[in-house]
Amino acid sequence: MVGMKSVVERLRGDAPVFSVEFFPPRDEADEAVLWRSIRELEPYDPAYMSITYGAGGSSRDGTIRSIARVATETTLVPMAHLTAVNHSVAELRNVIGWYAAVGVRNILALRGDPPGDPYGEWVPHPQGLNYAEELVTLVRSLGDFCVGVSVFPYGHPRSADLETDTRYVVRKFKAGADFGIAQLFFEAEDFLRLRDRVAAAGCDAPLIPGVMPLTTPRTLRKTIELSGASCPQRLLDRLEPLQDDPKAFRAEGLDVVTELCARLLAEGVPDLHFYTFNRSKATREVIGRLGLVPARA
Repeated sequence: MVGMKSVVERLRGDAPVFSVEFFPPRDEADEAVLWRSIRELEPYDPAYMSITYGAGGSSRDGTIRSIARVATETTLVPMAHLTAVNHSVAELRNVIGWYAAVGVRNILALRGDPPGDPYGEWVPHPQGLNYAEELVTLVRSLGDFCVGVSVFPYGHPRSADLETDTRYVVRKFKAGADFGIAQLFFEAEDFLRLRDRVAAAGCDAPLIPGVMPLTTPRTLRKTIELSGASCPQRLLDRLEPLQDDPKAFRAEGLDVVTELCARLLAEGVPDLHFYTFNRSKATREVIGRLGLVPARA
């Protein structure tokens, strides 16, 4: 069964690959959109696909239900997100066991953001966990899982400085993480400096850049928000004049992202991880331009 493959196995090929991320559907209409995108991307054989894990109960149920469908009804390699937000250790064990039962062997272990305000005060569950590294340890203790973690090109918002941040990243790998996915960034150098920092700290786990196709002003705003950094003026100069011309903005935005990805591939990254907003068209266009489409797609 293809779904039993680990993310790390899928990254070990001779050629670079791409992967895709979706968010859980809120209702039936959302679910239809999500599944249309999954089916459109399936022939392109992404290295793996993941579904994010929301802080609310219904969103979590949507993640669990959708990832089970991917594992049982598609040829895709599923990776489930898991966060420590509002979960006791007993509940976390339950979810991890359930993932294993449906054939999901890849888990992205995240501490998660406080509900409502990603930069708000972190309050651990009284019977829960405090750090992503503890979640990595828990997942590894419960079975033969391939575990990913999040890494931050500009440093985690709560890290005092990049040196402290790098130390925490390395601790996650020492706890048993197999690979890291980088939060959004603007310049290839931002990711490459992160990769160098982690390597200099003695850690050689694969790091994967997270990329969002810039198709609308909203996706640009979201990239700025999620990166936690200010957008370089050079990029704003290219995109801001086109805000009122949706077609021109999309064309220029996809050029920007394709250039970024081409530079990363030239630097030997094993995989490009696309945040899709549950749409497939822009991702398919970018991977087509980068030559990452398998011959049979």
